[in-house]
Amino acid sequence: MSTTTESSAAAPLVDLRALLVAVRRRRRLWSSLALVGFLVGAALAVLRPPPPTAVTKVLVAHKADQPNDTGTLIRTDVELLSTTRIAGKALEALKSSEKPEDFMGTYQGTGVTNNLLQIQVTADTDAQAVARARALAEAFVADHVRRMRDSAKAEAEALLDQRDRMRDELVRVNKSIGNRSPDSDPKSSASIESLFSRRAELTSRIADFDQRAEEARVGTPQLVAGTQIVDAARAVQHSLPRAAATGAVIGLVLGLVLGLALAAVGTVVADRPVLRREIAGNLGASVIGELGRVSRRPVVPWRRRRVRAERTRVTATLARAVRGSSEPVSLLELGCAHTAGAIALDVARALAADGAVEIVDGLPGPQLTNLRKEPGDPDVVSGEQAESVPRQGRRIGVGSVAPGTAWTDLRFLGTQTVLVVQAGHGSTAWLHTVARQLADLGIPVIGVVLVDPDPRDRTDGTLWDGLHTALRGPFKRPARQNGSGQPRTERPSVPAARVPNSDQEAR
Repeated sequence: MSTTTESSAAAPLVDLRALLVAVRRRRRLWSSLALVGFLVGAALAVLRPPPPTAVTKVLVAHKADQPNDTGTLIRTDVELLSTTRIAGKALEALKSSEKPEDFMGTYQGTGVTNNLLQIQVTADTDAQAVARARALAEAFVADHVRRMRDSAKAEAEALLDQRDRMRDELVRVNKSIGNRSPDSDPKSSASIESLFSRRAELTSRIADFDQRAEEARVGTPQLVAGTQIVDAARAVQHSLPRAAATGAVIGLVLGLVLGLALAAVGTVVADRPVLRREIAGNLGASVIGELGRVSRRPVVPWRRRRVRAERTRVTATLARAVRGSSEPVSLLELGCAHTAGAIALDVARALAADGAVEIVDGLPGPQLTNLRKEPGDPDVVSGEQAESVPRQGRRIGVGSVAPGTAWTDLRFLGTQTVLVVQAGHGSTAWLHTVARQLADLGIPVIGVVLVDPDPRDRTDGTLWDGLHTALRGPFKRPARQNGSGQPRTERPSVPAARVPNSDQEAR
């Protein structure tokens, strides 16, 4: 375990590392939601297949087509397709009594390119969908052609009206020229020349209007021929396996995203520390050991050796702490009562060689009584009977600091304690409460055993500047009164040991 000094800088508002670890620890939540989304997506694709659908494509020619068009014209055609006029014409061709407003909800148009319109129609059967798509495409083409012809006709008529007005003016100019005498004075000659200029201009403009009207008429057949159905209406074939796979993938992604979001939000709101550094800092005591959750089920073979090594290491550490203490030591659990009971039993077995050992069970449930015991295991005394049963040798108390704890009863379990805390179980506020209550009771925390830690946690769980951390010497407590009213003798404190080549003290 690393013992480097942690930075005392202010903690960020959201610790991304702790957030990532907490979300990863809640993998059951987001993996379950991802699995549920996967199954729901696949089930919906199977139980609710898409309705029969037909599709057709129409090539639409516009008079104002430009290579750099941004799709404005085809978007206008899409909106025109969703009108009651075109829907009504299609229903008339189908000889259907359905309302155009209802029919409009069964189809949609999509602009594939600037001139290509795709029409998709749903119906009760494939044949009905194909017939409706065909009627709708023909109605749209007919409406588009009619609008193009009406526009060209209106433009040509406007040009011809302008031409006729120019012709009437030309008749008046010719008449004025014919009424002039050739032997006129110089002033009349200038007027005649202006009339001739006006006649030439009118003649040119009349010819221009004739040409433009002809071009308008000639352009209409090209637009009419260019607007046509290029892909006949056909039924869309749906593959059930493909639809199920697509729905499952979509449900998986949505469920995973929802699960990760809920896990992240729940982690931030709950504020439950999971890193060694955070738990040690909130409790004011160092992490002296780590242990996986003691499972009530048989351990898989490939993990049995690692679990046995962890339990052996933690048992040896706690046995040294109990042997080196002149006062009773208790184990207080937070979120892992079964594990705390198993640790207490292992420590008692390790201390049995030194003399008789008893375990005082102060846990809220029957965790210790349910554990499998071997011949020669130490006796277990309940907390209610601890005072009435004669003491035989060393006692190890096991209790709880979970919400609802009777704090005043913790003194009878031990005057020093080791906290057995499950990572991510207690909130920051409750960890502070535990540290404050134990300090008020005068019960020093000589270490923390972290249960079910994150295997990728590389943070430091040792407090070099704490008062009582990492078993760095006996805790010096103020003198207390014994039963006779005299100060109780305490073992003197040991001077702090210097770490070689370092200015820091190990306390």
